Amino acid sequence: MTPTSNFFNSGDLKLHYLQWGDPQGIPVVMLHGLRGFAETWEELVHALGNQYLCFALDQRGRGESDWGAVSDYHTDAYVKDLNAFVEHLGLERFILIGHSLGGTNALEYTRQNPDRVQLLVIEDIGPGSSNRGDGAERIRREMRNTPLSFNSWEEAETFWRTSRPNLTDAALDARLKFSLREKDGRITWKHDQQGIAEARLTIEPIDLWPAVNAIRCPALLVKGGNSDFLPAETVKEVIRKNPCFSAVSIDNASHYVHDDQPDKFNEAVVHFVKRASV
Repeated sequence: MTPTSNFFNSGDLKLHYLQWGDPQGIPVVMLHGLRGFAETWEELVHALGNQYLCFALDQRGRGESDWGAVSDYHTDAYVKDLNAFVEHLGLERFILIGHSLGGTNALEYTRQNPDRVQLLVIEDIGPGSSNRGDGAERIRREMRNTPLSFNSWEEAETFWRTSRPNLTDAALDARLKFSLREKDGRITWKHDQQGIAEARLTIEPIDLWPAVNAIRCPALLVKGGNSDFLPAETVKEVIRKNPCFSAVSIDNASHYVHDDQPDKFNEAVVHFVKRASV
């Protein structure tokens, strides 16, 4: 399947998204992580197959979407964009999938719109993940230390290999192709690295427990077996507090499960979606 590239407006911003699949298929909306991009989900789209109509959003400040004010790189603004996206698409009910930042936005959107979300898949984020622990500190450290540009593509590749040592070759190629571009003789980010970093370091992440407790649709929590971001204890507490959640842990995967173990990640998500849709 080859995606179509499309735009819509959310307030003053023009946001980009990709669309795959049968227009009559079961709709699926996909939200990438902090420095992700719509193409993040291409392998999962193919694993799901033609019976699904998949939409992947470049969230504000990322990919081909407009950049926003630093003060608007927070959950309320992302959820507002998602509301505008859903209205633009004319969706009544759909499957919602989100990784990390996208998982936060998916959870909060579902809390606010419980009748819209048929199934929910959250990749490697839970209550407290963004506020405390080794993973949260690693993200803050990366935001402080990521260069705004590189001298060459080789230097950019070295950055990603060092930052994400478990990346598959395909995932590394995607990071280089879709998160970077050449401009004025330098390799620069497609996303608003400076603004996103400032927001991540200065805006307090929301408490996810109210959203987790409010979920009433079947929900899958996918944890990276080696993740520093989502503790196993948090997964157990989520399931204890809300039986709508089930969970799967993917061995030899970090916080970036879809990048580190794409086949196992896709298998787990497809199994859940097809079983829960029956």
